[in-house]
Amino acid sequence: MTTAHRETLATHHYFDREFDIAAVKLLPGEYFVTSSDMVLTTVLGSCVSACVRDAVAGIGGMNHFMLPEDAEPGTRGAAASMRYGAYAMEMLLNELLKAGARRERLEAKVFGGGAVLANMTLLNIGERNADFVLRYLQMEQVRVAAQDLRGNYPRRINYFPVTGRVTMRKLRQQADVALVRDEEQALAATLRRPARPAPVEIFSNSQAAGAAARNAWVL
Repeated sequence: MTTAHRETLATHHYFDREFDIAAVKLLPGEYFVTSSDMVLTTVLGSCVSACVRDAVAGIGGMNHFMLPEDAEPGTRGAAASMRYGAYAMEMLLNELLKAGARRERLEAKVFGGGAVLANMTLLNIGERNADFVLRYLQMEQVRVAAQDLRGNYPRRINYFPVTGRVTMRKLRQQADVALVRDEEQALAATLRRPARPAPVEIFSNSQAAGAAARNAWVL
């Protein structure tokens, strides 16, 4: 079972040969919620991903956002809004709760917030993203089971929602770092005139393998 709004649904499905399992790749501004035995994967520079699940219900999901929150009035719709943490986190929790998760059972693992872009470093985007996601989860009383935030390298994250396992690889090769830097630079250019995302209501409970890979960590 999967659920997500069309505007922000991660649609890159493939078969991961490393883990021998179905996979979904998340890009910035996307999220995915599922109860299927699969892996959700993404690459993070200054961006942050929250991996959140309800172990009892067997439902989990991941998001990928670039900025902690918006600062200007107006809206560009869900697709643009998902690039901002305040909206992306609300959307992810909403979808988990609507799929049958219970708030008091949620646990999170959070990653990213690296300083990989010179202009992003000056603005402390990675640091702000890291601070934001921890502050948000504390406010929502979601337990943080593991984290790897900040630093100077991009990360590749593989999240298994059913078990909660995460493998993480820090990308130290110059070509990998350059690729992430270029992708985030291009995305940053689209966010020069941001608009405040539309608010998302948080539903109450009543309402609603490859770990052996080189340089990989299991969390």
